[in-house]
Amino acid sequence: MVLSLILQLSTLCELSLPWPVCHADFTSTAPLASYPQPWLGAHPAAVVTPGINVTLSCRAPQPAWRFALFKSGLVTPLFLRDVSIELAEFFLEEVTPAQGGSYHCRYRKTDWGPGVWSQPSNVLELLVTDQLPRPSLVALPGPVVAPGANVSLRCGSRIPGMSFALYRVGVATPLQYIDSVQPWADFLLIGTNAPGTYCCYYHTPSAPYVLSQRSQPLVISYEGSGSLDYTRGNLIRLGLAGMVLICLGIIVTFDWHSRSSAFGSLLPQQDWV
Repeated sequence: MVLSLILQLSTLCELSLPWPVCHADFTSTAPLASYPQPWLGAHPAAVVTPGINVTLSCRAPQPAWRFALFKSGLVTPLFLRDVSIELAEFFLEEVTPAQGGSYHCRYRKTDWGPGVWSQPSNVLELLVTDQLPRPSLVALPGPVVAPGANVSLRCGSRIPGMSFALYRVGVATPLQYIDSVQPWADFLLIGTNAPGTYCCYYHTPSAPYVLSQRSQPLVISYEGSGSLDYTRGNLIRLGLAGMVLICLGIIVTFDWHSRSSAFGSLLPQQDWV
């Protein structure tokens, strides 16, 4: 009976099951082997909308026996999978925002000592959301440029590997489109076409697409154009004030003449002999 129970537990440990089933295989102080770390990736993407099925793939540099998937904040593995090749896959079905977070994986071989695991893989940030955070948009070297000078607009996010689009206010289609491995993209504006108001956004580079909010608008202008507009505005205001004064003068003069005529008609008429 005891032997049968041991065999059943051994069979369970061969499957990809939550950690508590096989907890004796790993402790928070498990020794680490000197073998290279594995690589952890996500399919279809590391940024997805809720309800998508996500596969986390852990690839070792050599055939391994057991793989473990860890999530930040948890001491013990989230899943275990036993294989005889370099790759193990962990399936997250219909993910929710709560399943987002930092993940890493490890592997071990049968000829390693008890509880010995590889170095941890790269950290994978899984983000489950309907909309990405608003990007920033800044001008380099600044939003006020010399006439005819080029200017670079940097659209920045906190997530690398996104696709970025730059828009000019009043134009429906994007001016430029860039896929970037960095968490930002630089858009070059040629001097003569630079002045204007711009905004940008970013999204995941492949389906299922997750879009960000648009950035705050950024105004690019030539040096001196602000003071020129201010002077022109003052002249327009002074001209309007002068027209108002002229109109008031005309009204007052007309009213004075009207009152004088009415007063003259009320005077007594003298008979001349």
